[in-house]
Amino acid sequence: MQIRVERRQVDVAGRKLWALTYNGDYMPPTLRFRPGDRLELAMENRLDKHTNLHVHGLHVSPSGNSDNMFIHIHPGETFNYSYQFPGNLAPGTYWYHSHAHPTSEAQVAGGMSGIIIVDGLQQYLPPNLRNITEHVIALKDFQTQGDAIKTQGLAIAAPTNRTVNGQLNPTIRIRPGEVQLWRLANISANITYYLRLQGQQFQVIAQDANPVNRIFAADSLVLPAGARFDVLVRGGPPGSTQLETLPYSTGSGGDQFPQANLATLVSEGQPTTQSALPSTFAPTEDLGSAAVDARRTIVFSENPAGTQFFINGKQFDPNRVDVRSKLNTVEEWTIRNDSNEQHSFHVHTNDFQLMSVNGAPHHSSGLQDTAVVPASGEIVIRTHFTDYVGRTVLHCHILQHEDAGMMAVLEIVK
Repeated sequence: MQIRVERRQVDVAGRKLWALTYNGDYMPPTLRFRPGDRLELAMENRLDKHTNLHVHGLHVSPSGNSDNMFIHIHPGETFNYSYQFPGNLAPGTYWYHSHAHPTSEAQVAGGMSGIIIVDGLQQYLPPNLRNITEHVIALKDFQTQGDAIKTQGLAIAAPTNRTVNGQLNPTIRIRPGEVQLWRLANISANITYYLRLQGQQFQVIAQDANPVNRIFAADSLVLPAGARFDVLVRGGPPGSTQLETLPYSTGSGGDQFPQANLATLVSEGQPTTQSALPSTFAPTEDLGSAAVDARRTIVFSENPAGTQFFINGKQFDPNRVDVRSKLNTVEEWTIRNDSNEQHSFHVHTNDFQLMSVNGAPHHSSGLQDTAVVPASGEIVIRTHFTDYVGRTVLHCHILQHEDAGMMAVLEIVK
């Protein structure tokens, strides 16, 4: 397939605005494939700055012309990506976006992000739920400057337009009693979503495209920048309710996000009865009892003005290896946050198990690739390095922080 990157005028949220687009759309094509597939993708850059492509969360090689974030596709160039996905690739919702340092915030905020779906999640559901209606709910926000989506000088907590699939407060329809699969994905550059479906619960079946070992109910879900949840929603009595993001604070030195309505769920039509959900769901890797081969401390910090960001006291340098880990080993990392605002920890290539938050054990239902690091707090994770060697990165997925230095090079070696 081909992806063309260009700045063009688009219809978005009822307005005509200049945006940074994939194939001419603010909400670009959803890439969909199965474990074991191969994807050949030609990316043509019609921008005036370099770009590249990151397939967020996918367990795939970080080297060569695969998920290599060190690639620069210069203006006027076309680069041919080639991805060979493993047969055991976890099914669920992923996303793709620019990882062009130091302009990833500008490019993603301008519109350069889209959804990836790896099929197979429904195999773990009861037979009569395997063909249920599915909705992608891509959470994507934009600020404006004149007749354009703003890309420079972004204030994270400034008023913004929070869209679902590029639409303001769209309507989602469901029948009373019907079960639907919703693919919730925060594909914005910086902001956090704190989701609630009024009067309903989310039944979580996957986090960050990792099927859970047990389905769990949640009244609300926090999605830091980069995070996803696949959830089941059951239609309530006839009427309407709101999918909303609740007020949320990222700390005294961070950002305050207000409440906003995102979509309206309308329950109508012939009621339906579908089976109860199973308590167990999918097999998962549990690293809780694994032998730990190495332990590390990763420290996130920033300068008092909040303009420079650091990992272990250093700003990102693509020519320096900061962490070197061995293939087929398990490592335990303490991610410590020395700032008074939350950060969104993300690592490429291999997912991790969240073990504890501020010293309290976390009872994980599976792996993930993004986690909130509390302000002036810490998390402990374990990760298993499998299948691939090469240079990749770990970083804060608040892209303004990443671009300002909060990223480090991880090299996986034999």
